[in-house]
Amino acid sequence: MYEAIVFLPLLGAIIAGAIALIGARNRHPGADPPPPPDDHAAPLVPEHIHGAPAPQSRHAEIDRPRPEQDEIAEPTAGSQAAELITTTLLAISWLLSCFAFVDVGLQGHDAHVALFNFITSGDLKVDWALRIDPLTVVMLVVVTTVSGLVHLYSIGYMADDPHKPRFFSYLSFFTFAMLTLVTSDNLAQLFVGWEGVGLASYLLIGFWFHKPEANAAAIKAFIVNRVGDFGFALGIFAVFLLTGSINFDTVFAQAPNLVGKSFHYLSFNVDALTVICLLLFMGAMGKSAQFLLHTWLPDAMEGPTPVSALIHAATMVTAGVFMVARLSPLFELAPAAKIFVVFIGATTAMFAATVALVQNDIKRIIAYSTCSQLGYMFVAMGSGAYSIGMFHLFTHAFFKALLFLGSGSVILAMHHEQDIRKMGGLWRKIPLTYATMLIGTLALTGFPLTAGFFSKDAIIEADDVVKGTMASYGFIMTVGAAALTSFYSWRLIFKTFHGEPHDRHHYEGAHESSKTMLVPLVILAFGSIAAGWPALRLFTGHGAEEFFRNSLMFGPANTVLKDMEHLPLAITLAPTVMMIGGFLVAWQFYIRRPDIPAALARDQAVLYRFLLNAWYFDRIYDFIFVRPAMWLGRVLWKGGDGFVIDGFGPDGVSARVLDVTRNVVRLQTGYLYHYAFAMLIGVAAFVTWFMFSGVGVH
Repeated sequence: MYEAIVFLPLLGAIIAGAIALIGARNRHPGADPPPPPDDHAAPLVPEHIHGAPAPQSRHAEIDRPRPEQDEIAEPTAGSQAAELITTTLLAISWLLSCFAFVDVGLQGHDAHVALFNFITSGDLKVDWALRIDPLTVVMLVVVTTVSGLVHLYSIGYMADDPHKPRFFSYLSFFTFAMLTLVTSDNLAQLFVGWEGVGLASYLLIGFWFHKPEANAAAIKAFIVNRVGDFGFALGIFAVFLLTGSINFDTVFAQAPNLVGKSFHYLSFNVDALTVICLLLFMGAMGKSAQFLLHTWLPDAMEGPTPVSALIHAATMVTAGVFMVARLSPLFELAPAAKIFVVFIGATTAMFAATVALVQNDIKRIIAYSTCSQLGYMFVAMGSGAYSIGMFHLFTHAFFKALLFLGSGSVILAMHHEQDIRKMGGLWRKIPLTYATMLIGTLALTGFPLTAGFFSKDAIIEADDVVKGTMASYGFIMTVGAAALTSFYSWRLIFKTFHGEPHDRHHYEGAHESSKTMLVPLVILAFGSIAAGWPALRLFTGHGAEEFFRNSLMFGPANTVLKDMEHLPLAITLAPTVMMIGGFLVAWQFYIRRPDIPAALARDQAVLYRFLLNAWYFDRIYDFIFVRPAMWLGRVLWKGGDGFVIDGFGPDGVSARVLDVTRNVVRLQTGYLYHYAFAMLIGVAAFVTWFMFSGVGVH
């Protein structure tokens, strides 16, 4: 059963990929390349041939025509089969995941399924095995639920796209990679799934490859994640160095023996466990778009909207949170690393919330909201409330996927317009989309009895019971971010669905989406309410330790879940008060006095531009990293490759040899008197040399 949960999406990806390849081959049968020129001395690749830019071109830009999306009007043959097969296989995987949740999570039947030997190299022996415990089954339900609904939604959203089989192949491949990640039994297997979701993210962000912005966003996401993954890989190496293994059971069993051990580096002794956890968390910072490594997530909105819902809201970006939870036996023994996790999470929650206040792209607002909510999850992890962080991951998957898919419905209704300043009054045209997005907004802001109310408030409460300066910082940042979250969430709703239409032409043509798009919205809206209170006892209090058992580690000094039961009323009500305050300010700004935001932006122009440009991180990184890298590349290209290698190679010594041989060949005329004349010249030259050199004959 567990093998089917993981590998059915891979089967769907292979089938859909085969359909895409066959369709591409039929559409573009191709032709044999032209024969090479007879003149072997001619340059192999002229400057004007596509793919070989002239040295003078800026940044070596390739001067090739860009394919347009509307070049191909007809969809690939077999598109419906690809949709049906991948969605059906995901539905089966979801059903099996629900059964696994009941069997493992509620009935306590943990499982370990060894499949095959993966790596054997010296002392390193790694098996590919499926680790099925309560932490795993929670993620199985999240991944298969969201992925299945996204597959169904994509049938309607991508109806006019000619490359649907390729899109559904990528979606299913991502699902397989994510399931591989959450069922991993060792760090190597986890790293394979980790890199697999990164590859799928790259492919899906750049799915519309005819758009330069999509290509740039895909490359940016790939590169930024490599920065985090470099630290993650170093952390894995360090674990193997100290324990001799990367299997979870072995590493966790030896973790207490690592307390007090240190690395000697640059004349300093640093705590080994702290270094390991910080390196591993560096990977989480990249994958979960945390502060300093967050810049890829907003740009990733260039991909199709279902991609944003699946990868960049509910699943891949939560891989970092899952990884920290899985490695809780290590983090519990590294309090300094946990403090750093709280700092990064709290800073991210506030930073992303401030940026979301002034964004105008509907998807970018939700993207920064995702970044902020991930910060909340890491605050819980750093506070030792691992189960509560997983609780927010669980509920957040429903309402954030709902908001992304709802925004996709709005975008289609507005003929692919994404600027909320050009919307307004849409609740009359798309009432069901409005109702579902309203539910998602209530859950995101923490309205009482919604899923977000139970999980997000629990994080703030957990952070309050932890003592220390960093815990206080986390509490202040998360409470403040709650007010900002309410403001920007209601700003999106008011500017999109209320008021008067700002684009009358698109407004008149707006209509509700197809049933295949609306059904997932309704299901996710239901989950945004129902996923909270029924799951509360499984993720909080004594029920959490009973439910998660050994899949999460709560050390003897970790009493967060118990202390949360004795909080002052003021702390409990603080998030709700912030939520109400944010709503009232948004109501004043965008319903009663819509002239206030524009006036405030003019009066606080510097602050407005600072937030609009996301604290100028992209420009800072461009100045510090991108421009020096481009300069170095240009120097190595012009000076190294062009001047040294080409100058002394093909264009230098080699070219001179060819010139000499061409001239020497001309001496071979075939006339006898020419050869006799050359011989006489040679004899005369030798005689002259002997005469003037004073060489005597004895």
